[in-house]
Amino acid sequence: MAYPEFFDQVPTIRLFDPLAQVLGAFDDGVIEISYPEVVRAAGHSCPTVASAYLMTLKALESLFPDGLPVRGGIEVKFSQDFDEGTAGVVGSVVAQITGAAGPGGFKGIAGNFGRNNLMQFGVSQSHAARFTRKDTGRSIDVDTNLNVVPPSPQTMPLLQKIIAQTADQSEKNEFARLWQDRVKRILIDQRDDAGLVSVTPRS
Repeated sequence: MAYPEFFDQVPTIRLFDPLAQVLGAFDDGVIEISYPEVVRAAGHSCPTVASAYLMTLKALESLFPDGLPVRGGIEVKFSQDFDEGTAGVVGSVVAQITGAAGPGGFKGIAGNFGRNNLMQFGVSQSHAARFTRKDTGRSIDVDTNLNVVPPSPQTMPLLQKIIAQTADQSEKNEFARLWQDRVKRILIDQRDDAGLVSVTPRS
């Protein structure tokens, strides 16, 4: 399966999943999630998916500085409603990585390993997202600003031609290249730009 080469340059996210260990999915319970995996689940690679991946990576690094993040051990709250803007897309990416789910998520085994009600939307808070460790209660707030990595001026005109079905193949190829170039800048070139993803510890 071919995809842009830079996908493999994006840092993977390693976590410990106690449920996966107990059920024998992975002997040691350690799983590694990559950007290509997230793209396959989302069905596309775009700035929103990229920023959701990056914000989760940075949030977990901050919450678990001395060990592996515990999948299913993290609560996530979003200030936007599920159907507002791109909140639903971001939430899907975060859920895939952290295991946090809404009311319909896995309810656990005899009170253990539950994933349901770990993700909420439309929460009154000053930041876009809040990640909280269930074991310690430590929280961090996260915000993203995709304006820090603007698209090429050619992107929208090319997209309009594609939608109008007037673009030739070379124009379609150029649009795809420019689109993924912005994703690359988010995940690779400007990954550590504090203005792109800001992480604020709360406790």
